[in-house]
Parts: sequence; structure tokens; C-alpha cells
Amino acid sequence: MSLRVSSSFAALALAIGVLSAPAAYAKPVSGASAIKMIDTDNDATIDMKEVEAVASATFDRLEKDADGTLDAKELKGRLSKAGLKQADPDSDGTVDKKEYLAAVAARFKAADPDNDGTLDAKELQSPAGKALLALIK
Repeated sequence: MSLRVSSSFAALALAIGVLSAPAAYAKPVSGASAIKMIDTDNDATIDMKEVEAVASATFDRLEKDADGTLDAKELKGRLSKAGLKQADPDSDGTVDKKEYLAAVAARFKAADPDNDGTLDAKELQSPAGKALLALIK
């Protein structure tokens, strides 16, 4: 019985370790799988409202020091130095939630070449779509 409990505990520990692995080791998300994760109305596309909900949750998850902003370390490579500078109009070296959501909105717009206000799997596979997904993963 002791061996069985130890084995179960080891399996649980392994599962937790895998689930909490750094994003850098995570497999890139495809457009289709991103749609499945984000598309709350099940219309096979994602709109800005759906993306904002995910982006807001991502911001909250990344914001570890409770100062209401994300710095380069907390962003974990989601924005390049140039991208951070562009997303930081007050030039304080951080982005607050409003600035972060504005950067997400800009990437959404860039990934929506037909300007229909939604992104499908093909648009998410474009470089602009992948840049959006990288910011909100």
C-alpha cells in the first residue's frame, strides 16, 4: 500500500511539474487549437471581446508583484524591447493593464486583414496572428 501511495504521489508531482513548465518549453499553439481555447461563442472565430477576456486573465496571471504593471521580466519575452517601448506611451518601462490591452488590440487589428472584426484559424497562423497568440498565451 505504501508503494501504491508513493507511486500516486510521484505521478501527481510529475503532472504538476509538466503543467507548470515555463511557456518557453510549451508547444506553439496552432490557429485551430487557439480557436478552441478562446472561442466562447463557438462560431469558429475569435473576436476582440473573446481575446480581451483571455488577455486580461493573462495580464493578471503574469503580474506577480502586485504593482499593477508588467515589466520586461514579467512579460517573459512576449514583447521585444521595441514592442515594450511601443506599448509603453508613458515611458516608465512597464505596461499597465490598459497599455497591455491596447497592445493586444493592435496585434488583433494587424491579424485581421479583412477587417471583419474576427480572426479565423488561417488568420491566426499568419505572422501577425502568431504575434497576437504569443502575447496572450
